[in-house]
Amino acid sequence: MQTASTSTAMLSTSTRAINKHNDARTETSTMQPAISLTHVTKRYAMPRGCNVVGLDDVSLMVDSGQFVSVQGPSGSGKTTLLLTIGGMQRPTSGQVVVAGHDLYAIGQAERTKFRAIHLGFVFQMFHLVPYLNVIENICLGADGRPDNRQQAHALIERLGLTERQQHKPSRLSVGECQRTALARALIARPDIILADEPTGNLDPENTEEVLRVLAQYCHEGGSVLLVTHGAEAQHHADQRLKMEQGRLC
Repeated sequence: MQTASTSTAMLSTSTRAINKHNDARTETSTMQPAISLTHVTKRYAMPRGCNVVGLDDVSLMVDSGQFVSVQGPSGSGKTTLLLTIGGMQRPTSGQVVVAGHDLYAIGQAERTKFRAIHLGFVFQMFHLVPYLNVIENICLGADGRPDNRQQAHALIERLGLTERQQHKPSRLSVGECQRTALARALIARPDIILADEPTGNLDPENTEEVLRVLAQYCHEGGSVLLVTHGAEAQHHADQRLKMEQGRLC
């Protein structure tokens, strides 16, 4: 059983590690934006020579420490935007630079390593592993870092999951599932969080909690790009954009 002094020491070590990472992140942020898209277009080839445009000449800049929300209806290109920035969908044309890396000028294996280090993802449907408990699901995002349990415990306490850490997803509420998914995205202390409708299934109270944690992450030096069909993130975002038919406005 952990004593109070042991828990305090663990949290102190965790804080020092986070501060060290944030110092390095701040140093990098003075040199380059977190995300830079330049004239990015994505077309999908369809039968009979037709093309569907997912992204239409999109240019975007997100600075370190900035919370950007993109609001738009289904089919407007929001998810295509996140997949492109996440290095999972090559654009037809244009340049995508994330954390100083020209993503589509490097190979697929390098992009995979890049995602593990620099990016965290939060999805509407959580994508938790059903046979793992809360702490085990969170640690999946740590990418083998030696302090993953220590970081997981700190996040569990921060997100109000202490009483649920040994529970599997089937025993969690919707809000608890999303907070677990959010902790999984944060545990590796990535430079950027890409969030796809992270509050779409949540009630107002849990929506506000998730947005508050994302905003705090930005205050600590990270960047958030959140896409949504609703307006709930606007009062937390530093930059508010709309997307229609593949174009940002």
